[in-house]
Formats: sequence, C-alpha cells, structure tokens
Amino acid sequence: MKIALSIAGSDPSGGAGIQADIKTFHSIGVFGMGVTTAVTVQNTQKVFAVQGILPEIVFDQILCLFEDSDIDSIKIGMVHSAEIVKSISSALNRLTRKPPVILDPVMISKSGYSLLADDAKEALITTLMPLADIITPNIFEAEALTGIPITTIEDMKSAAYTISELTGAKVIVKGGHLNSEFAYDLVYDGMGFSVLEAEKIGTKSPHGTGCAFSSAIAAYMASGEDFKTACKSAKSYITSAIEHGLDTGRGAATPNHFFHLYRKAEIF
Repeated sequence: MKIALSIAGSDPSGGAGIQADIKTFHSIGVFGMGVTTAVTVQNTQKVFAVQGILPEIVFDQILCLFEDSDIDSIKIGMVHSAEIVKSISSALNRLTRKPPVILDPVMISKSGYSLLADDAKEALITTLMPLADIITPNIFEAEALTGIPITTIEDMKSAAYTISELTGAKVIVKGGHLNSEFAYDLVYDGMGFSVLEAEKIGTKSPHGTGCAFSSAIAAYMASGEDFKTACKSAKSYITSAIEHGLDTGRGAATPNHFFHLYRKAEIF
C-alpha cells in the first residue's frame, strides 16, 4: 500500500485539517500518516483558538517517519507560525529522497479566523513554497500571496502564473468561492492552463473541501497518477464527497469521504 503524509493542523470536529486529510488518503486507498503542526479549538461553526506545536517536535515527527517508512507523497496544510514553517523546511531539506510535495497554503478559516501568524506569511513564501511541487491556494489565499484581486477565471490564471514564476511549482487555484454557479479550479502546469469544472452543490458551503481536494491530489499522485490526471481524479472525488455531505453539527456540512465505499457495502 502506498503512503501519503499530511503535515497539518488538527480539527477536532473531523471536517478539515489532518483528520480530513487522513480520511481522504484512506478513502482513495492510500495509507495515511500525520504530523500535527497545531491544535485548534473549533467545530462546524467556527474556529475559536489555535495552539502551535513546538517546532522541534514538528521537525522530529517528520524525520522519524521518513527514517522508518517509504512515503510516496506529502501534503502540507496549516503551518501556523514562522518557526513551524522553518522546522518543516529544515526537515524536508534533510531528506535524501523527497516525494512530491503538495502545499495547501491555509491562511484563514471559513469563519474568518486567522490560521497563519502575522510573521509566517513571508516565511511561507520564501522558505516553504519553493520546496513544493504543487501549490493549491483558494482564491482568497491566491489574492493574499500575489496581491491580484480575483473575480474571474482570467484573474485566477494571472495569480497561478505569478505563484508559479515565484516558486517554480505547478499551481491549482481553487475557485469554489468564485461568484459563479459552477465550481471552477484553475490548473497551471508551468506551460499551459486547464479548467476543472463542476456544478456547485447546494447553498451551504461545506467545511474542509479545500483540505480534502489537496489531499486527494496527494493520494492519487502517491498511487502513481501524473499531475493532470491526479487533479481530475481529485475533482471527481471531492465533488462526490460534497454531493453526499453530512450534517455533523449546526454549522457547515462535512464532505462524506467514504460515500463510494458505503454505497458498495450497501450501508446507506
């Protein structure tokens, strides 16, 4: 079984963060491992507080896993502080074999809580993003990283190109928050653009879809799919998970990561 590693914050509600990442990995048939960068106080309605893990503990978590296991992809989510960013970068630079790194630059929660400390943005851009093979911001994160206001697909292209030029990475700008009846994701492989499209489902924006989409790309790439194929597979996966989402609290719905397996098992 292939292995994917999530380096991310913990969401006790299970909808986003490292919990969502590991559910996604296993749903796709990849063994999931997790390095926790921060603990949050949150539920389906909002984030109330964040406590970062000691940077040396984050560093040691990563290296001890790579000393023991052959990891096939890495997904990086919430990194919280400049010190944690630097500890992750240092650990990745120590690896003798670095698998594909998918970086989801998580900055602000759906409820508006800042998940990235003020001093961490510059460290993220200069230290960690250049180590990523793929970067997957949503439109708000892409705006914050580039300074480009995004209201159209053409704006998404400009932001993706700017981020790629800055880092050398392939870029997917997640457009679920775009004011449109369709959920567009803009894919840039360093040479050309493509658009992944799906009709938006429901009116209530689900919790943790960005985490799951990026993790699905990591899982499919760990399984051997190339970049573009993995993006298409991940889009299909997250669309189905949203369509059959679960109301686990009084706030945003949660993607149903295992729906396709439940359906086969005739559970519901």
